[in-house]
Amino acid sequence: MHKSSSRLLAALLVAAALWFWMFSPWTCNSGNFWLKMSLSAAVLLSVAVSRSSTRTGEWTVKKLPAQLLTGIVIAVLLWCVFWIGDKLSQTVLPFARSQVDSVYGIKGGTSAVLISLLLIFLIGPAEELFWRGYVQKTVSDRLGPDAALVVTTLTYALVHIWSFNFMLIMAALVAGAAWGLIYRIKPALLPALVISHALWDAMVFVFFPI
Repeated sequence: MHKSSSRLLAALLVAAALWFWMFSPWTCNSGNFWLKMSLSAAVLLSVAVSRSSTRTGEWTVKKLPAQLLTGIVIAVLLWCVFWIGDKLSQTVLPFARSQVDSVYGIKGGTSAVLISLLLIFLIGPAEELFWRGYVQKTVSDRLGPDAALVVTTLTYALVHIWSFNFMLIMAALVAGAAWGLIYRIKPALLPALVISHALWDAMVFVFFPI
């Protein structure tokens, strides 16, 4: 196996293990969720940075104002998609609202200010740099950009399977597909995707819950 492929597989196994630790019914109650999420994000970020350190200039931010504006627009549009999806899902899936509420239940006992800071400055950026900046980029180099979009989107959704929460898995699938498609079309928008992921997380979980 090619060295970069074996490293990618190892990184994905680490991500799967971390998501099991955070979301599985056997481990989700062991410790504060946001502490575990932050530690997991830090691990993913360190993996992404270390694996991408040889690709000079890939993460260089160009045209910061445009990236910032694009990131905000993506976050707002994605929030609107989820708002509409929530209303539609409740009309056809009787379990939808209870599963969404269970996701929001993880906020209990933790300051909303702390959660928003973690989402904006650590968790959102770490996830985007790992899944798009490292995983999708690496798969694209090996299998091509179209295969990379499919593989990364499905893997991002599947690591959430440990929650046994259909709505959470579908949310990861939809959001991952949106960010992945944008990255597939224009990889230079990675900084905008980082911004959008961070803002969308904070909007959905803290500022404008759905």
